[in-house]
Amino acid sequence: MKYTKIITSLLVLVVLISSCKQSQEARKPISRASGTFMKKSAERNKKLVAGEENLIQNVIKKNAKIKFIASKKGYWYSYTLKNNQDTLTAKKGDVAFFDYEIKDLKGNLIYSKQELGPQIYYVDKQNIMMGLRDGIKLMHKKEKVNFLFTSQMGYGYHGDDKKIGTNMPLLCIVMLRDFKSEAAYKKENELKMAATSAEDVITETKPKDSLTQ
Repeated sequence: MKYTKIITSLLVLVVLISSCKQSQEARKPISRASGTFMKKSAERNKKLVAGEENLIQNVIKKNAKIKFIASKKGYWYSYTLKNNQDTLTAKKGDVAFFDYEIKDLKGNLIYSKQELGPQIYYVDKQNIMMGLRDGIKLMHKKEKVNFLFTSQMGYGYHGDDKKIGTNMPLLCIVMLRDFKSEAAYKKENELKMAATSAEDVITETKPKDSLTQ
């Protein structure tokens, strides 16, 4: 009887050890599959970017008379209006005022500057298109620049859920009207508000013309 119990206990122990080994071994392929997936995903992204860069290079070749400059961040730009007088560019802590429009690489208009409206951008403190975030800081006041962005510098895989599709390279035409420090912009707004309040007080206290019979 005792021998039977001992044999039974040993069999149970062997089964438990065996199942634990199988469980541990079963996890390995999942880890390998995950690593393979990440590697393939990275390769697909490289091919995607390379394909978009080829499309941009084709645009540059077709416009051979226009000088395009390659930025360190992986986009290209050319000047329509260039300001050679000023040396200052917008930086973090400034407020930039600009207009822009968005086209596809064939020149078809996606968003006009009227649709997008005048832009007020707190440099490096607001979430805007990655390409514009960097491109604005290259510009001087009163300059107009054409930016050629890959989708990584634009709206990426998801697009904007409206007119810009998935993985779509873009042409953005930007006019930087002005930029100034946040402190100066804040002071201007305070002065405007004070002037508006003073006008309202004058209007309220101004005597109304009385009607005489």
